[in-house]
Amino acid sequence: ICCNITLFFLNSYVAIMSIIICKTELLEGTSCTLTLPTRNTDKSNEIRWAHTTSNAIIVRKNNKNKSNTPGLKMEDDGSLTFESVSLKNTGKYTYTVYNADGNNHVSFTATAPKPTLTVTIKCKDGNATLTCDIRDRTDLTVSWYKEDNIIQNENNPKLLLTSAQVQENKTYSCSVSNPVSYHQSDSVTVSCEGDPGPPKLFGFDFWIMVSILAGSGALLLLLICVLLDVFITSEIILYEHLYFQLKQGCQTYGPRAEHGPQRCPIRPAG
Repeated sequence: ICCNITLFFLNSYVAIMSIIICKTELLEGTSCTLTLPTRNTDKSNEIRWAHTTSNAIIVRKNNKNKSNTPGLKMEDDGSLTFESVSLKNTGKYTYTVYNADGNNHVSFTATAPKPTLTVTIKCKDGNATLTCDIRDRTDLTVSWYKEDNIIQNENNPKLLLTSAQVQENKTYSCSVSNPVSYHQSDSVTVSCEGDPGPPKLFGFDFWIMVSILAGSGALLLLLICVLLDVFITSEIILYEHLYFQLKQGCQTYGPRAEHGPQRCPIRPAG
């Protein structure tokens, strides 16, 4: 990334502020030099660079190095060179020479490695948890993809899939990125083989079938009640009709002496 470098040089008489802008993208493993706005060619001066957030220090006096830190090199003009930058080099550096001092802050961004996508399956209920392995890198942005479509961009290294999503047999992948690099994992198809998943009934989800059967049972019970009501009502009407006929002393079937079978009067409805 680009880094802004501000150096303050103070002496007994004058204060000078100089701003240097580093326009080079810094990748882990590359070199970088913090160049001073003025060359310090006086070999008798003591020059000191110190990392304020670690014990890294490099000192040169009388043109001889008195203290060194691996990976850091002081140039002839006093500039500081990082031979192979890494995240541990991030921080604030103080430059001191003779009766003057300067402050400098520089940030390094490591390139994002290709992530490994691991799948952890909770076989109890058919759900699956996908994990994008980024180790302990907190500087990376994580995104999730279903086939080629982004579905989650919340910087969460874990993605939970329901049993219904698992049964879709779609491919999933994750990507990691930072300001200087981007990598995407290989795609995986999530499968819960060996896991029966939610219980089945007639090949369908158990609880869905229970709901359907419960509803069907209630409907059948209602239909039976209606049919029973119709049957009982018709029987009552029939028995009332027979009772009315017997009460009138009529004969439904059989011959009558001279005039044939007697017709029973029909009871008016109601």
